[in-house]
Amino acid sequence: MSPLLGTLDRYVMRTVLTGVALVALVLLSLGTLFLLLGEQDDIGVGNYGALQAARYVLLSLPQQVWDLLPISALIGALVGLGNLARGSELTVMRAAGLSIWRIARGVAAAGVLLVFLAIGLGEWLAPPLQQIARQQKALAKLADVSVASYGDSWIRDGNLIVNVERSQGAGRPPGMTIYELSDNNRLESIGQAVAAEPSTDGRWVLQQYVESRYENDRVTSLRAASQPLASRLSAEFIGIAASSPRQLPTLALLRMIQHLERNGLVANEVVFAMWSRIARTVAIFFAVLLALPFVFGSLRAAAAGARVATGLVLGIGFFLLQRMLESGALVFGGPPMLLAWVPTLLMAAVVVGFVARAK
Repeated sequence: MSPLLGTLDRYVMRTVLTGVALVALVLLSLGTLFLLLGEQDDIGVGNYGALQAARYVLLSLPQQVWDLLPISALIGALVGLGNLARGSELTVMRAAGLSIWRIARGVAAAGVLLVFLAIGLGEWLAPPLQQIARQQKALAKLADVSVASYGDSWIRDGNLIVNVERSQGAGRPPGMTIYELSDNNRLESIGQAVAAEPSTDGRWVLQQYVESRYENDRVTSLRAASQPLASRLSAEFIGIAASSPRQLPTLALLRMIQHLERNGLVANEVVFAMWSRIARTVAIFFAVLLALPFVFGSLRAAAAGARVATGLVLGIGFFLLQRMLESGALVFGGPPMLLAWVPTLLMAAVVVGFVARAK
């Protein structure tokens, strides 16, 4: 490859990445503002104040960036390449004998870098910081409560110690073990629940609850189809151990799938979440390339506002299709892996078809 072509590749790549960075900054600013406004109702509850809310928002920023990256990539590429088109730079490249596919190489390089950025954010940075943010928020809202989390979560509320298993999906922990201590730290009872469901008042109702209580020289047992959790721990607080599958990294989802399959449990939601996460990351690459046929076609001389509007429409359509297919996978029992990849594969097909037809 000649030095001139290498320089053009880097120039196109830099232009695209600059556009993506600017759009991501604008969208992140709006997302941060809405997130901060959403915390206003919780400020003043317990020890949760404005400083704690600001810390929660700050720790949530990597997750916000990851969530916004696909649409930022699409709009940013449209803006960056649109500026090249309006300055006739793309026309000069074509006049020099470069095909659209050849120009796409620099755009593809930008897409690859964005995919690696998404992997770093989504797998290593955002999930632990989001978990810390949720824990600190819950701890600030509930006084005299402590939590330690490594795999399953251990939560103490006064004389109660609650062990919450890792979530199997839908934001609900699959089961709990409750240990009750006396004032001198003597074990008084052990209770186990197969499942726990949030009630309308924000508390947890234990399902298929079994309890053994130690009284002097005898042990009494209790069995109940449902039993309210006698604790001040709200559903929101215990939910720190029940992270949504969408917020878990791929390796954690894979381990969760293996656990569910070993125990003969339905894993469709988690399987969809894992493959959707992978497909959504790959979709960033095609979202960047999708800008090419538009800047060579109807949006070549359009204003920046028109390109942003087009990117928003395409991005919203992509996410709506993804959510619709998610509902289909969970409600109608469709193949989760196939449904998770449909939006990305459809975008890839559109990119190949449109670029091939672009003049």
